[in-house]
Amino acid sequence: MNKGFEYREVIDGRGEGRALLDYLCSRYRHTEAEQWRERIDEGRVLLGGVPVRMDHVLRRGQVLSWVRPPWDEPPVPLVYAILFQDDALLVVAKPSGLPTLPGGGFLENTLIALVRRRCPEASPVHRLGRGTSGLVLFARTAEVGRALSHAWREKRVTKTYRALVSGHPASDAFLVEAPIGPVPHPGLGSVHASNALGKASRSWVRVIERRSGACLVEVDIETGRPHQIRIHMAACGHPLVGDPLYAAGGGLLGHGTALPGDGGYLLHAYRLGLPHPVTGECLRVECRPPRALRSAAERGGNP
Repeated sequence: MNKGFEYREVIDGRGEGRALLDYLCSRYRHTEAEQWRERIDEGRVLLGGVPVRMDHVLRRGQVLSWVRPPWDEPPVPLVYAILFQDDALLVVAKPSGLPTLPGGGFLENTLIALVRRRCPEASPVHRLGRGTSGLVLFARTAEVGRALSHAWREKRVTKTYRALVSGHPASDAFLVEAPIGPVPHPGLGSVHASNALGKASRSWVRVIERRSGACLVEVDIETGRPHQIRIHMAACGHPLVGDPLYAAGGGLLGHGTALPGDGGYLLHAYRLGLPHPVTGECLRVECRPPRALRSAAERGGNP
């Protein structure tokens, strides 16, 4: 049981001119309309700190807030390992199943909450999907955070992932450039997937080991779009083994009822390289992949 949370947002063009209940139901589709009616009737949904009726018409710039009472969060692995630490940076290994940030029913069972118990000042510079394991970089000061964000924009930060993908790519090394953008999702309104009108995205793929019906690959990403590796491997016809969301071609599997946070696939942030924001020295950190994402040589020849 967590301590509950007060949600706040500023109304923008998506909400301007819409009735409060209609906006909440379309914006937060994981909550039933009856639950919103109950919260509004009980005075727990506020605009500018004042309770309002469900037919109140929203205006741009209004502050919308509501308090969610404490709830039981789903169980997750509440562990992480520190792989590098100094006064500027913290690099940790996140297990699969642990969310990086709050969302999707998680508030305190998150990587950022665990890390901040030890380093309250730490802020993640990027995030990994809940089902993805491996390296997450934290800045320990605002100045370092700005320097790392600048290095990221200038493509001076390198990230290499390991993944198990279905099928056998025709080439041992290739580039995927499928644009990524939002597509309709029945439960969330939209999720990111392969979309011709989306943002430019680039992933370099190398086959490490061919297995029966699957391949172990390493992927370097030049861009950091949401779920980029999952989408790009699906787009080129080789979705991650066990991925419940993305189908070959880069669209949504079946009727798109799975959620982005659902697990079942194997994806690991394996290597991180960057110029240290204080010393300028080249920093390279690796996180050992789980056994299924190691080659036969790395497993000592054992299955």
